[in-house]
Amino acid sequence: MIEPKPETSARPTAGVTPARALVVGLGNPGRAYVGNRHNVGFMTVVALASAHGISLTRSRASTIYGDGQIVGVPVILAKPQTYMNLSGQAVAALIRFFRVPLDRLLVIYDELDLPFGTLRLRQHGGAGGHNGMRSIIQHLGNDFPRLRLGIGRPPGRLPPAAYVLQDFSREEREALDVVLAEAARAVESFLSVGIELAMTRHNGLVLPDEDLSGPV
Repeated sequence: MIEPKPETSARPTAGVTPARALVVGLGNPGRAYVGNRHNVGFMTVVALASAHGISLTRSRASTIYGDGQIVGVPVILAKPQTYMNLSGQAVAALIRFFRVPLDRLLVIYDELDLPFGTLRLRQHGGAGGHNGMRSIIQHLGNDFPRLRLGIGRPPGRLPPAAYVLQDFSREEREALDVVLAEAARAVESFLSVGIELAMTRHNGLVLPDEDLSGPV
């Protein structure tokens, strides 16, 4: 796997301890779902944990998590284990327990309406048909940052619910490390310089057109 490069262009102000952040990747627990498109949020959290030496071995509120520092910022990386449709229960419990303000929460998830290889950071917004986000919004409202990773639309008449529970195609898997590395850099930017500047740096297509072989 291509390891994300640490964000170095901006760091928290010297002598100031930044507020702890909670970075949540959405997905479904269990071996059967590991490679699914719906689990790209989990995959991003695992890539971040690996790159920054954070062990995802702790458990609380139906969540596997680990804590450490990324670009000098205290951070909790979390993978809810409630299954996607109940993600809000776990995320709300973590917010309460760790006392993380909503502007320091970043939720990472898959997006059907973006081509594979596209990243989109937003400060707030609706669920856009994503059941995991719908659950979180029901518990917390919609005023928190999120990072969407494009997976493209299903081909032909394949239902979206079936498509997201399929594994990435062989061609997509060959490019996925690059996408996850850029997603990790987007998280690093969010932590170090905030959501607005991170949006200007990372929103857009990660891969050149010729590398996009997944459905768009």
